Amino acid sequence: MLKHFFSIAAMALVIVGLNSCAKKQEETNLTQGLPDAIQKQIISLGFNPENAFEADGGYIVENDIFLSKEDLNRLALEQATSLVIAEEEQYRTTNLVNAPRTITVRVNGTVPAAFSTSVDNAIARYNAENLGLTFQRVTSGGNIVIRLVNTNQYIASAGFPTGGNPYGEIKYAKKYTTGYSDGFMTTVLAHEMGHCIGFRHTDYMSRQYSCGGAAANEGAGDVGAVLIPGTPSGPDAASWMLACLGATTNRPFNANDKIALNYLY
Repeated sequence: MLKHFFSIAAMALVIVGLNSCAKKQEETNLTQGLPDAIQKQIISLGFNPENAFEADGGYIVENDIFLSKEDLNRLALEQATSLVIAEEEQYRTTNLVNAPRTITVRVNGTVPAAFSTSVDNAIARYNAENLGLTFQRVTSGGNIVIRLVNTNQYIASAGFPTGGNPYGEIKYAKKYTTGYSDGFMTTVLAHEMGHCIGFRHTDYMSRQYSCGGAAANEGAGDVGAVLIPGTPSGPDAASWMLACLGATTNRPFNANDKIALNYLY
């Protein structure tokens, strides 16, 4: 029986099937549309161009991370100061959110009640850690705005902080707001919020750990892959920032996630 996984990237989630020929063909088609120059720019920033595709005025890389065309140029000018080649530890970007502060979160428009509850639960997961960052749901404005979008390309997407502020938007595919558990939706939302405050995928160096397939180290580019002290040097299969998850997966913060969150914030 073919086992399906959802890939949560920083920021866009796509469905991948292990050992699937159809998946391979789909990935090839997605990447073929990007000019070589764009792929090289993505690589120079420390991201994998495989499976990347153009969307919403920018590009989705690593399944759920949104890079605008402006980001590609801006990030290329920012030099990281403490880069390492990742293994399996918790990793962050060189861009973080200034703390302490309150980050306001707003849901744009009307959403299913169950999804709205999952937004509250994702916020509660962070606030339970008593970090220097406090998340607060609001009905207007919002430092991070969650928008439902009609797309079949990914489950959710987000970006990285800039100027000491969190990335301002999480896009969540409308089709994944019904028929999925609160644990799944809360995990996806908390994952994308993690990207918004500067976390990379725990297994970005080799998404084989959560997605299957062949191992491939992407290296570290100008956006940074900075080791968070105190996190393990071996695989951490339960981390909320792993790139892929199953349709019934629920990943509250594990012990190593809490170390990473508390170290940064």
